[in-house]
Amino acid sequence: MKLNLIKQRSLWWGLSGAIILAGLIAMAISVAQLGAPLRLGLDFVGGTRLQLERECTQAENCEQPIDLAVVREVMNGQNLGNSSIQILGKDQQALTIRTKTLDVEERTQLQTALSQKIGTFDPQSAQIDTVGPTLGQQLLVSGLLALILALAGIFIYLSIRFQFDYALFAFVALLHDVLIAIGIFSILGLVLGVEVNSLFVVALLTIIGFSVNDTVVIYDRVREVIKLSPGEHINQIVENAVNRSEEHTNSSHYYGLTSYAVFCLKKKKKKE
Repeated sequence: MKLNLIKQRSLWWGLSGAIILAGLIAMAISVAQLGAPLRLGLDFVGGTRLQLERECTQAENCEQPIDLAVVREVMNGQNLGNSSIQILGKDQQALTIRTKTLDVEERTQLQTALSQKIGTFDPQSAQIDTVGPTLGQQLLVSGLLALILALAGIFIYLSIRFQFDYALFAFVALLHDVLIAIGIFSILGLVLGVEVNSLFVVALLTIIGFSVNDTVVIYDRVREVIKLSPGEHINQIVENAVNRSEEHTNSSHYYGLTSYAVFCLKKKKKKE
């Protein structure tokens, strides 16, 4: 399929601009409300996260969905009123609580108090994670450092392989892709409470890798087209280069998505 990017560039610029603007607004709101442009997960901020699910094999234990107000009342009674609480599941029979770091005794007291108010929990499905605040901060700093080093290395590589102006615009395209990803997750964090953890940094690095790969392929095609048709207008050169690289780009994305799908299926099989 032949793309007409140059003719439709106003559409794509407008679409990208709208998404980035919405993301920047969401990040600003998130900074004001949460103190960070994204809703940071346990990996970065530290604390204890409990994911509990009712034991629905017991009679009358799951007749009603979990009442958020009741959970909040229990948390206040445990002096944990600032905790983040989410009711999960289609039938709202599970919940996730993220709070300050709790020791074993405090966790036991909390689970007992919750069981007394909202019903017995299934011990097999309970998940409890604890990350110290120091480790969380180290993970955040390490993740940001990895992103900065990756961006710097890519800029140097493109400057050497092509030329400075090529590298500069490739860097702009790279920031565009990263900003869209961060903006979308900032919106999801505000609307749906989606948190980001250390895997989000891995995802950003993957996006950077695909973005650079696509850019390098297109730049190579641009040089080829310039050699074949040196007098052609730059708009047509770019159009031809993008269309020539479309097959390679689609193949890369296909193999990437296939690998991810296989990974998810294996992970699901292990859980079962």
